[in-house]
Amino acid sequence: MRPGPALPELGAEAAGRVWRAFQLSCPALLARQDASGLTRAEDWREPCAATPDDPAFYLRTHFELAQIGDGTAFATGYYEPEIRGCRTRQPGCEVPIYRRPPDLLDANPQTGERGRGRVDEQGHYVLYYDRAAIEQGALDGKGLELAWAADPVDLFFLQIQGSGRVRMPDGSVMRIGFAAQNGREYVAIGRLMRDRGLLQPPISMQRIAEWIHANPDAGRALMRENPSYVFFQELTGPGPLGALGRPVTPNVTVAADPHFVPLGAPVLLVNMDNPAADGLWVAQDTGGAIRGANRFDTFWGAGAQAAATAGGMQSHGRAYLLLPRGTLTRLHAQAPR
Repeated sequence: MRPGPALPELGAEAAGRVWRAFQLSCPALLARQDASGLTRAEDWREPCAATPDDPAFYLRTHFELAQIGDGTAFATGYYEPEIRGCRTRQPGCEVPIYRRPPDLLDANPQTGERGRGRVDEQGHYVLYYDRAAIEQGALDGKGLELAWAADPVDLFFLQIQGSGRVRMPDGSVMRIGFAAQNGREYVAIGRLMRDRGLLQPPISMQRIAEWIHANPDAGRALMRENPSYVFFQELTGPGPLGALGRPVTPNVTVAADPHFVPLGAPVLLVNMDNPAADGLWVAQDTGGAIRGANRFDTFWGAGAQAAATAGGMQSHGRAYLLLPRGTLTRLHAQAPR
């Protein structure tokens, strides 16, 4: 880790949005153990206690920029999709949207070893059902249906986003958010399609969905090559919720890998291929495909414009973390000589 440049000038509106999002993250920063090992709860007390009149000045005076590794960043995008569905199964709504199953465990009950799975009929702790098994009926008859989707492709992409809205035939909306994941590795089918020559870059969610709809049998098989499966819960308050259990903010929230970025910390993206990704963000979420240093997923909200921006976001540039002032000095003093 090395010091970054000075924080660039921020407009009052942008600085205010970032400060408000950061404040939403403060309870977690003050209570959670930072998996990245970069910060301690006490490091965040002063920045979290401040109530600035000038958020841009506040950000410049309370934080210092730090570069992780070579600082080379890659950013994608996500959004809150809306799909068609029904609360009960009926013609045109026959794809189950599942709650978290009670037999999905986070650790082996016999050994305590972490890792999602289930106890099978022989009493062995095994991997949880993959996407193919679930779609072929592994959870049928268990009463886990939260709602029913009209289109399996729409549900597939809603699972990738992690939260969304289900528009009912009467016009009402159910908001659903991430409840759990089956523990299986996430496989990006867009990469598979590129490698197999099924689509040529630039590859977007919209183009992938169009191909699957045009090739339903091959598309179903392709989606099942991603064994990851997401379970949902109904959201009744503000949302969607990020990994900190707080609402995420369009054009401000990014998902990051918590092993490299303290969840709740601001992040600066600069010199990105897509200038829409440039600016100050707050790491309030995680994602199955978001792994490694300087890997980010930018959140764009809901609606057609958000879907278009997120679906086409594949941008390289540079990234810096904003850490409480004094953090770099402490880390360097603690580092082995």
